[in-house]
Parts: sequence; structure tokens; C-alpha cells
Amino acid sequence: QVQLVESGGGLVQAGGSLRLSCATSRRAFSRYAVGWFRQVQGKGREFVAAIGWSSDSTYYSDSVKGRFTISRVNAENTVYLQMNSLKPEDTAVYYCAADRHSRSYLADEPSQYDGWGQGTLVTVSS
Repeated sequence: QVQLVESGGGLVQAGGSLRLSCATSRRAFSRYAVGWFRQVQGKGREFVAAIGWSSDSTYYSDSVKGRFTISRVNAENTVYLQMNSLKPEDTAVYYCAADRHSRSYLADEPSQYDGWGQGTLVTVSS
């Protein structure tokens, strides 16, 4: 199983930017699609974005499309989430996870992913 570690969260003002990282020491990571999710206390995990193993495909939730960009550097075993034009409603704990199944599409359900990290907190002040 691939165990992932998120980093890069913090406190930022509305309109600001942050870049989150999702990393692992497992080389197999480069063969998997990776998704970012976020969770607010008391609610379920919400899909944010996903990227295919070769970066040829990406998928965003409507709430972040045009503001967030997902990318990966397989040589570094790292996936990034660049978050621009942040809004207070983006405040959440952000998680990344790997989809180890071979699919013809990018999944957006938490149950389709594993290797969850501990999450990184993003707080956007108004």
C-alpha cells in the first residue's frame, strides 16, 4: 500500500495562494492516479481534484475549477495542488490519496482511493 504525506497548508487571506504537496517514498506511486480531497469538521470528504498517472488527464470539482491546478512530478514521487484566489469556503483539512485500480476515468469518490495521509490544514481568512 502507498502511504502519502501532505504538506503546505497554512493560514492565508482571501484571494491569496497556497501550494500543497503530496509525497511518498514508494516508486509505485508513479503508476497511480492521485486525488485531493478536503474535509470540514462534521462533514464527509469532498472531492477537489485528481490527476492521471501520466498527467495526461485532470479532473476538478466545479467549486475549484479555474482556481486550483493539480500537477505531478513522478521523478520526485510528488503531486501538487496549486490553489489560487482562495476563498473562506476553501477552509478545510486537505488530504491526498492514490487510486491503485486501473480505470478509464478519474475517480471522485473517497472509497475509490487509499493510502490516505494525515492531512494538512488550510485556513482562509476573510
